[in-house]
Amino acid sequence: MEHEWIEQLAEEFENATPEEIIAEALRRVSNMTFACSFGAEDMVLLDMLMKINPEANVFYLDTNVLFQETYDLRDRAIEKYGIPNLRQVLPKLTLAEQAEKHGDELWKRDPNACCAIRKVEPLTQVLTEYDGWITGIRREQAPTRANAKVFEWDAKFGLVKVNPLVRWTEGQVWRYIKQNDVPYNPLHDQNYPSIGCLHCTRPVNPGEDPRSGRWAGFNKTECGLHPSEQ
Repeated sequence: MEHEWIEQLAEEFENATPEEIIAEALRRVSNMTFACSFGAEDMVLLDMLMKINPEANVFYLDTNVLFQETYDLRDRAIEKYGIPNLRQVLPKLTLAEQAEKHGDELWKRDPNACCAIRKVEPLTQVLTEYDGWITGIRREQAPTRANAKVFEWDAKFGLVKVNPLVRWTEGQVWRYIKQNDVPYNPLHDQNYPSIGCLHCTRPVNPGEDPRSGRWAGFNKTECGLHPSEQ
């Protein structure tokens, strides 16, 4: 696909609804997948996607250290939506193999290295099988996401990236969840606006940046799946 075509599509669909964006993405890119983290935004997208095409491809990165609440939500989502083409993507190294090679609790010493092993490398591998992917990022989530577009070329992974909720506010996300009875992670009700791995996520205090609960104590707010915008 020509990058110019993607830019034109981004401009054309800047003010479209997420459902319209998803439908266009599935129409334009036959080999499309949805990367579902089971966070609030991704549960909204999953609900929309299953209503548009229940046979759509969906995958999740299982780092082996997700919260139990996240695994429970996965099971609830399968029960509600079916998700016949849901795919579990695992790291090449088990936790024991990672500890043997890099030492115990790598996430405490070098979270970038841990994310690379347990998230970035598995994502890089699985995305080679697709021509496009749908994500739940929103512009207001972080300065690194402020310039994200509805449709864009993902140079890091070499495919089309679609961000249907990019213009939405947190309030819009939660209104959709309540109005459509979308299942969500109960940790969101315990001051966890962004939920990652068990050892690298803490609750966020009032007034703090929503992503300050990720990798607390490190100069890090992204796991490397979404490159920082300049």
